[in-house]
Amino acid sequence: MKKEKAKTNCECCMNYTYDDDYGYYTCDMSLDEDEMARFMTGTFDACPYFQYGDEYKIVRHQM
Repeated sequence: MKKEKAKTNCECCMNYTYDDDYGYYTCDMSLDEDEMARFMTGTFDACPYFQYGDEYKIVRHQM
């Protein structure tokens, strides 16, 4: 049985978007060299730019 990879903050972040030109997910924030290295290796756990990507937040606010 294959063990599932645990979700990281990036996968739930609204700044983590799919780039059609490259064909994979990227971070929309301007990361410095150290941050980019952690992002690329999957060890970027405490991101200062993290914002929970809740698409329904606006809808709940309007109700």
